Amino acid sequence: MGQLADTHWQGVRIRTHERGVLEDQFAARRVWIWDREQGETRQECLVMRIERHGDHTYAFSNAPQDASLQHLAEWLCGRYFVERVIQDAKDEQGWDEFQAQKYLAWEHHTALTACALWFIATTKLSWAAECQRDPGLVQQLEVQVLPAMSTANVREMLRAVMPLPQLSPEEAQAQVVRHLVYRSRSTASRLRHHRNVAAPT
Repeated sequence: MGQLADTHWQGVRIRTHERGVLEDQFAARRVWIWDREQGETRQECLVMRIERHGDHTYAFSNAPQDASLQHLAEWLCGRYFVERVIQDAKDEQGWDEFQAQKYLAWEHHTALTACALWFIATTKLSWAAECQRDPGLVQQLEVQVLPAMSTANVREMLRAVMPLPQLSPEEAQAQVVRHLVYRSRSTASRLRHHRNVAAPT
């Protein structure tokens, strides 16, 4: 599709980031696709991208026909921010450390992760609004744009203002014992449940 003679490729500047300017070649065409689940065809927009290193990216979009190539390109490149949020949720907020076995517990864990992400996002926005970046540093460091606050930066600030308690050896030992007792009780409860389910009626 991208090699057809009537496919119009255009250089689109998406945004400025820490490593320079994100600007690639983009094209868009209206195409018909077969929806197997609905058993019918429908028209969508095929957005195509050629990156600087030569990789090709394709994505379908249900954007209206009057959507500009600039908007289509920005939506296609917005995937980075979605993946960044998911990675931060796993690395910084413990989204991937779920260990419970009940669906309700998973919902609680996910809700807490979402709240943490929301807090971090509002902190980043407040920091950007109240602490303006020094434009002189852009020239001094010879960069296109100064980096924004990261999730790891917010975590470090929280550690500074809310330090973890320093436990004595006796307190640490008591805490480990308490956790082991809780785990043993949880295991015993699951075993009793399995025995009750497996017991003949």
